[in-house]
Amino acid sequence: MGFLDSILGGKKKLKDPAPDRLFALSTAYVTLSTSHGIDTKGAAAIVFQPLATADFEAIVAEMQEILKGTGEDTGTTISSEEDSHGYRWIILRDDDIEDLVVGVNAVSDGLMVGGYGDRVLAAVFAFKDAKGRSVYFIYNYKRGHWYPFVPAGQRDRDGERELQIKAIIADELPIEPELERWFPLWGIPI
Repeated sequence: MGFLDSILGGKKKLKDPAPDRLFALSTAYVTLSTSHGIDTKGAAAIVFQPLATADFEAIVAEMQEILKGTGEDTGTTISSEEDSHGYRWIILRDDDIEDLVVGVNAVSDGLMVGGYGDRVLAAVFAFKDAKGRSVYFIYNYKRGHWYPFVPAGQRDRDGERELQIKAIIADELPIEPELERWFPLWGIPI
């Protein structure tokens, strides 16, 4: 906050998260796969809080049409569903992690350009480790950071494994430094 802001009662403006941090997964994936046996399940999703306005729905429909069109070239398939909390998930399936990252970014960009960036909650990428356990990498758009989520049952998580994954990838992926912000997402549809 500047001197004039403090005198005039201005509020400190929070820095917007860097959307390009989403693309860090494209390069971090090489390390995850080759050095640690954590491979993509070929699925990703972006979750957002929908609005019942014609403008919002038009933007979402346009993004889905664009992804379906480009998916014909890349092999990416797209679907959509709402969860029990009323959040919408746009789900992409493709064996190429870069196609998934680009597709998720296209949806988030469309919403942000349309003025609905505050509705975007997270991007989720599904992986499995060498033992076949699910590992999710969650990108929190509001914070501009990633964190691992390893479910261990219906409503349990493997915190120790999450910290192990943080340790092996923190140099390549901007990991959320505040562990209390590593929110579990139960019922991920991928």
